[in-house]
Amino acid sequence: MTTHQEEAPASAEQLRDAMVRELIEVDAARSPHVVAAFRKVPRHLATPELDLATAYQTEFAAITKKDADGVAISSVSAARIQAMQIEQADLRPGMRVLEIGSGGVNAAYLAEIVGPEGLVVTVDIDHDVTARAEEFLAETGYDQRVRVVTADGEYGVADHAPYDRILVTVQAADIPPAWTEQLVDGGRIVVPLRMRGMTRTVALVRHGGQLMSDSVELCGFVPMQGVGENRVRLVLLHDAEGEEVGLRLDGHPEPDADGLRAALRSPSVKAWSGVTLAGDESSEHLDLWLTTALDNLPLLAATPAARERGLVASASPLGVPTLVDGDSFAYRTVRRTENPDRFELGAIGHGPQGQKVAERLVEEIQVWDREHRSDRARIEIHPTGAPDGQLPSGRVVDRPHTRVLITWP
Repeated sequence: MTTHQEEAPASAEQLRDAMVRELIEVDAARSPHVVAAFRKVPRHLATPELDLATAYQTEFAAITKKDADGVAISSVSAARIQAMQIEQADLRPGMRVLEIGSGGVNAAYLAEIVGPEGLVVTVDIDHDVTARAEEFLAETGYDQRVRVVTADGEYGVADHAPYDRILVTVQAADIPPAWTEQLVDGGRIVVPLRMRGMTRTVALVRHGGQLMSDSVELCGFVPMQGVGENRVRLVLLHDAEGEEVGLRLDGHPEPDADGLRAALRSPSVKAWSGVTLAGDESSEHLDLWLTTALDNLPLLAATPAARERGLVASASPLGVPTLVDGDSFAYRTVRRTENPDRFELGAIGHGPQGQKVAERLVEEIQVWDREHRSDRARIEIHPTGAPDGQLPSGRVVDRPHTRVLITWP
């Protein structure tokens, strides 16, 4: 006769240790001070509505507020993303840090790292968000080491400037002047920067009036609110409820929507590149190359039901790079190869010029593989008045305050 005793649920400390081990394994947490901070801060107290196990999942982002349209406008970011951003910031004890976008947990991590001689200021435009952050910081004892400000992060917090580091935890489309002005020369801004629809968390180092990247990582964040709000625009190509297909536009040319709707209803064509990715290999660097090289490359977003209906081959709420040419378009796709761990990159085209557009997209995939596969993009932030002739060759993304430049070696 055998008996089975129920295992006791893991404690918060055990779950926290397991989370940290995973963060180390995926190379998100590398520095001893980052590891120590994530081992200490009881992040589950920021999301009491969640069970303990969920609160300590490394990839789980807890949505804490939505707007009237159901769009997430505040969250506690996934632990992996938080660790990655903090590593990008290269924090040291005694530093002064401004966090733009509050939640409480991230500010506590920052306070642990900069220590009692440092300063952490966290700002958010939403009083509900700062109130929630204050509650968490008070409950965990970090309220004496973090100053919480309710204000529009577009303007930074001049009262406590200058800062050695600025961490932005909301998606931004631009770098407001106040951020650079309140940062010491040689300091870093780590920001989830949206460039032509694609968001990357970029570590930017200040050199006088210019910011230059030394780290670019894939990420996702809720959008910035307030004066600096600049959201993407969705143009629907198929609007049946639950089966939506649309193009996410971020400074791209106005599309021939009717022509593209007709194209989506037409039979698809395919072109294949001969270029393969490993099963666990991200396409993030390829996608940045494509948006650098191609002029009209919005993102095609679709629901799972749209894929099941056969309207598209890929379903992604964030979007797939899609080359548009008049009344035709082609989007990036993959197919299995004989090697179970390799997938071939290609393009699926629709419309009168679908084959031509698909082949053009494939050409740039091949250029990336041949010339830039081992390279990483460099992001530079220049003043709005910087003339084209004085900028390096690359893709310029013009924003109200700056000219964002994407270049490659």
